[in-house]
Amino acid sequence: MTSSSWSRAAFVAAVGDAVRAPSIHNSQPWRFRYRADAIDVLVDPSRALPACDPTGRAARVSCGAAAYNLMLALAAGGAPARYTTGIGATVVRLTPAAPRPPTPAEQRLHRQIGRRHTNRAAFADTPVEPAALAALTEAAHAEDGWLEVVTGDRLDAVAGLVRAADRELTADAAYLAELRAWTSEADHRVEGVDRQAAGAAQHPGELLARRDFGGAAQDTTHDLARAPVVAVVGVAGDGPADETRAGMMLQRVLLTAADLGLATAMYSQPIEVPAVRARLRDLLGRPDLPQLVLRFGYAPTTCYTGRRPVADVVDVGDG
Repeated sequence: MTSSSWSRAAFVAAVGDAVRAPSIHNSQPWRFRYRADAIDVLVDPSRALPACDPTGRAARVSCGAAAYNLMLALAAGGAPARYTTGIGATVVRLTPAAPRPPTPAEQRLHRQIGRRHTNRAAFADTPVEPAALAALTEAAHAEDGWLEVVTGDRLDAVAGLVRAADRELTADAAYLAELRAWTSEADHRVEGVDRQAAGAAQHPGELLARRDFGGAAQDTTHDLARAPVVAVVGVAGDGPADETRAGMMLQRVLLTAADLGLATAMYSQPIEVPAVRARLRDLLGRPDLPQLVLRFGYAPTTCYTGRRPVADVVDVGDG
């Protein structure tokens, strides 16, 4: 493999890792185009979520996360990439860099791609070590982003914003119809959230409101964590290219958490309601709009959501 191109086989194999990135409702809003001298990552407009993602922000974040996986896979094979964001319809364009062995960090994170998943189970009452939180913060900084852990009164305030946003979203009939369209009672679906991955239904006593994917009702929250670790992540700027960079940063944080043995839950509701998102930014005292609320801790592995076959998301040609 030379520095001028990747083989088609290497491209297809790397896309197999790229599609393990997270996306809202597991909508998988990406396509990957193989060109003679580059790989393009594009938003797939057929996977749009007009009710919960009318601007396409979340789709671009997801494509950035997929691009990060793609770069890790290529680097793990000794053929790293450079990237450029925001080239017309192309969200990320990868071009070959000089071949080199993967770094230990690239190898560790690459191994976590298949293990990382959104955890909708109850978290244990086990503290997260300060060194782990420092590593997560550093992971965000390494991709020009930020991660801020919230505690005490600010944690209660963030939880209140998550609940407020969830209430506003679920009062919208179009949002609920879209959510149900991506929720399945069947198991082992290749898209959307099936009942095995849905987790239990949201309980009123939970601190952070989870999205309702039709899980079974529960009498108690079963969430024993007395001091949950909640963080907000973001990047400087809020343009389309910044949203893509936010996805790359997010994926590095998520893979780092998996490497540390941490479970992660994601809450995008306060980002989907513009007024609540602005309140969250003001609460943090930052100039940048936040991109996601995350929870870290320890929880049993839950069922993974499915992914579409690689053949469904690639365009392979010389043009």
